[in-house]
Amino acid sequence: MITFTSVIEKFAKKGEKTGWTYIKIHKEQAHQLNPTSKKSFRVKGSIDKYIFEGIALLPIGNGNFILPLNNTIRKAIQKRKGDSVTITIEIDAKAYEIDADFMACLQEEKNALEFYNSLPNSHRNYFSKWIESAKTLETKTKRIVQSLQALNHKMGYSEMIRSLKK
Repeated sequence: MITFTSVIEKFAKKGEKTGWTYIKIHKEQAHQLNPTSKKSFRVKGSIDKYIFEGIALLPIGNGNFILPLNNTIRKAIQKRKGDSVTITIEIDAKAYEIDADFMACLQEEKNALEFYNSLPNSHRNYFSKWIESAKTLETKTKRIVQSLQALNHKMGYSEMIRSLKK
């Protein structure tokens, strides 16, 4: 476990990460957490007094990582770009569990399931996390249907999201 103080940053233009708010995890800090990893890994801990778990640290090059701060986290800590925060993090060894409702529906769609299983774990998790983030049952149901349709058309998560915005 490591504890440090950092300033919240935000990407200007950075491909798919454009506009993301994050905390930079320097390579020395990442090495203390997971000495051999050069790819994303999950952590748990706290940002100020906000407790979190199961968030992936994402590599950004040269051994450095970022801890992305989604809207839920930003609202909870009530801070934005330029503000200072105290972070305590450690490896989160608990495996991520796919949403049970999504998995039950996926079992009924052979082609969707086959394509889903061909995706890397992190890409599979995107679908489930998006479904779980729904605030109402109606929205969750709609997202399950949209995910199944996308997977039946051999679309990954980012392709699906882009198509839904059109």
